[in-house]
Amino acid sequence: MPRRIGIDLGTANVLVFLPNKGVVVNEPSVVAVDVYDNRILAVGNEAREMIGRTPDGIKAVRPIRDGVIADYRMTEALITYLIQKVSGRVRIFKPDCIISVPASITSTEKRAVIEVATNVGARNAYVVKEPILAALGAGIPIDVPSGSMVVDIGGGTTEVGVIALGGIVAFASARVAGDKLTEAIIQHVKKKYSLAIGEQTAEQIKIKIGSALPIETDSMDIRGRDVLTGLPKNICITSEEVTHAMQLELREIIQTVKNVLQDTPPELSSDIIEKGIVITGGGALIRNIDELISKSTGVPCSVADDPLYCVAKGTGIMLDSLDKYKRVLGQQRR
Repeated sequence: MPRRIGIDLGTANVLVFLPNKGVVVNEPSVVAVDVYDNRILAVGNEAREMIGRTPDGIKAVRPIRDGVIADYRMTEALITYLIQKVSGRVRIFKPDCIISVPASITSTEKRAVIEVATNVGARNAYVVKEPILAALGAGIPIDVPSGSMVVDIGGGTTEVGVIALGGIVAFASARVAGDKLTEAIIQHVKKKYSLAIGEQTAEQIKIKIGSALPIETDSMDIRGRDVLTGLPKNICITSEEVTHAMQLELREIIQTVKNVLQDTPPELSSDIIEKGIVITGGGALIRNIDELISKSTGVPCSVADDPLYCVAKGTGIMLDSLDKYKRVLGQQRR
């Protein structure tokens, strides 16, 4: 029976971390609902399989948009499912929960996250900003008088933060991340080849042959529906095309990093040049993203170990030392 649970509430995926066990749940942030009687049919992996394949009476929705709650009821169903999956339906103890939120979250959005967690059985719910958790999970000490910069590229948002003495000194959040890069690929294929492809196909293209910088031509065969004839159609797409398709969104991410560097105090800037920028989140898995950021800013850049799990690991580190990080923890409800 876990007494402490860390939740990385992401736009694309939601992860659950338990002390001494690590990441025990990693599932898509998707809920399938019956539109006629508003009944929840499936959550997580099972619901994701329904995206693009559902009949008229079933809708697969993402309750988290741009890192914040877009659908309160569906988010409640998602968090209920997660807590029940790790602690069972019958719980003797109510767990303490740490939940990641974007650095730009409003107080109203914070309250919504806390209310959802307490309504589904949390004793205390804490919200912590993603850059702090990502830094902890990447092995960066956050309570020292030295600056560290983290770029967390998630599904809905890119969070860029400079951290020192346990707090965020400068930050910026862009609602451009993995989902927008995937959408850019969908639009490119539709515009150039008159081919309609789904979100899952575009995601596979991004993972397999996507690159932030042009690379030696790599290619991939994809299937979809011809927009003009309505018939199934096969095409071959190259990595160079994918890089070109994502350029606008990648430039916006780079600009967000530059904006934070410009707002960083000089003393901390020298620390960042010495240590380099650390990239976390699913977007860190795009090939050459570290080279692109380094080339664009002139600051050394590296991808964290297990970038997908950095925020979740950060919740675990904080759960182990709640007293130590008391000043960092956001508002709570008992």
